[in-house]
Amino acid sequence: MDKPELIPHLFRTEYRKIVSVLCTRFGFEYMETAEDIASETFLAAVQTWPLDGLPPHPVAWLYHVAKNKARNVLQREAVFRSRIAPDLRSPEAGPSDEGDIDLSPTNIEDSQLRMMFAICHPSIPAEAQIGLSLRILCGFGIEEIADAFLTNKETINKRLYRAKEKLREEKAEIGLFKAQEVEGRLPAVLTTIYLLFTEGYYSVPRDPAMRKELCHEAMRLCRMMIDNPLTDRPAVNALLALMCFHASRLDARVDQQGELVLYADQDVSRWDVELISQGAFYLHRAATGQVLTKYHLEANIAYWHCVKADGAGKWESILQLYNQLLILEYSPIAALNRTYALSRVLGKQVAQVEAEKLKLEGNPYYFALLGELNTGSDDKRARECYQQAVLLAKTEADKQALMKQAGRLGL
Repeated sequence: MDKPELIPHLFRTEYRKIVSVLCTRFGFEYMETAEDIASETFLAAVQTWPLDGLPPHPVAWLYHVAKNKARNVLQREAVFRSRIAPDLRSPEAGPSDEGDIDLSPTNIEDSQLRMMFAICHPSIPAEAQIGLSLRILCGFGIEEIADAFLTNKETINKRLYRAKEKLREEKAEIGLFKAQEVEGRLPAVLTTIYLLFTEGYYSVPRDPAMRKELCHEAMRLCRMMIDNPLTDRPAVNALLALMCFHASRLDARVDQQGELVLYADQDVSRWDVELISQGAFYLHRAATGQVLTKYHLEANIAYWHCVKADGAGKWESILQLYNQLLILEYSPIAALNRTYALSRVLGKQVAQVEAEKLKLEGNPYYFALLGELNTGSDDKRARECYQQAVLLAKTEADKQALMKQAGRLGL
């Protein structure tokens, strides 16, 4: 890797590790201090390496500098507590200066896992959990996070600030892992990881490469949980399987002009066979225990979508899985997707009756499905449905995809 590219690369991979370790050591009250230490460490690299040359072990250099800066902070806090705080009526406790800053691989991973569970605190909204995860656990810059959410840096800064303040108010702790605590917070953690993935999979940020990176970061966090015995649960494996299956079709979802390609029009040769294989592996690992989660069912549905041919009971299997999913956890989108599977199994007429019952009047893909189901029997109604779908579409990419689908059906 060229020198100009090395520091940005290391910032992405090492910033998150340094911040997680320091936050775990200092607590949420000193999150900005942890971020400042990490940022100053990389600033030192930017200033020093061009003059002194690249150190033999760049990562070790960064860790050494970060440790020294952290020690300086701890020493200042120790002086404050011993010499100044006794004379104050309500001294604020600072970070403990006991022990060394541990940047070993084991403690880094442990700290990142602790931070993941601490960030997914019920007191802060999901979008803030994702934002903090991107910043603290994935090393994304504020501008990158703004691009991912299709907003500006000021909005992201305010969102993250409010989230940090809320965590401080709630006195959220970055504690040691206990099986009972993992069980209680696991659903929120998995939801945040999956929201992070879908932000990349379904959104269209300004930089198309960002889509993949968001997905891959969500998968990395999930793999990190699987690597730890306390968090290696069937639901975690099922979620990773689901993300692998979806990610395997990332390249096929966008054509050379950057336009979305719907499932029926995808070039299957662009599907990532290795990711499909990994998904099957994690889905097999998820098949233990007595608990069936929505991730198990969604992963199985995603698996069948990675089966290229339409034979061998593909759509029958997908329909049955959607039936189970709706019983386990109803959602309008799952009901809509089930209706499409129903049309592939029992025909358009039966599916049309079921679709009309959903009444998802604000969903563009509801009208797109009605348009497809009416094609051939009532083309006028089909055209009207597609026109309504295009009007409701939130992005230009969605509009183009819907118009392309209508054209493919001859409407």
